[in-house]
Amino acid sequence: MNLDKLMSKHLSRYLDPSKAIPEETLQQLLRFLRSAPTSTNIQPNHFYVLATPEGKERLANNLGDFDNGEKILRASHAIILTTRVDLPESHVEAVFSKERADGRFPDLAQQELRESMNSDFLGFLGLPRMYGDENMNHWMEKQTYMVLGMTLMAAAELGVEAMPLEGFDPVCVDEAFKIRETGYTATVLMLLGYPDPAKVYSNPISRFESDQLFTFR
Repeated sequence: MNLDKLMSKHLSRYLDPSKAIPEETLQQLLRFLRSAPTSTNIQPNHFYVLATPEGKERLANNLGDFDNGEKILRASHAIILTTRVDLPESHVEAVFSKERADGRFPDLAQQELRESMNSDFLGFLGLPRMYGDENMNHWMEKQTYMVLGMTLMAAAELGVEAMPLEGFDPVCVDEAFKIRETGYTATVLMLLGYPDPAKVYSNPISRFESDQLFTFR
């Protein structure tokens, strides 16, 4: 990965609608998205991959008071990253069960110890796990953004432009795709494709100086 190139470029605001991501490349990126780590391996996400014109149009037409529809329609693919609205015991048990089935830990004693530690940590965040628990919701959203950040870097490695997009009303998106009924809510969007060469930003990026951002001890 060319870090110098990444550090000197803007995220693309407009993608080229004539260029589609090859299916093999898309599947590589989705495999990475599935494998991205989350704290305690909690995996609080579900991803809506919009590849058809109909899917992208539904999203573009249900952003609320935000005018980002054109960006979505120009993308090769759009992904709705959703997060659980609560954390029921059934989800935690499903994580533990899958870890056991996959042999994540070398023996049962280590698995049981990790399960106990993770349960204690989740309890620290605020049990009982109830809908509307802001501390738990905020923590799960942070996991979603960690997954997003890592996937943006993976997309760059694959030569794909990935644009994060927060300009939408999650209530409208939830209603359009019936997301809330599944126990999740839309958190952030990610648009995928290739930059439109006619709309590439050439101005330099603007960031604070290092002495304003780093403290060394």
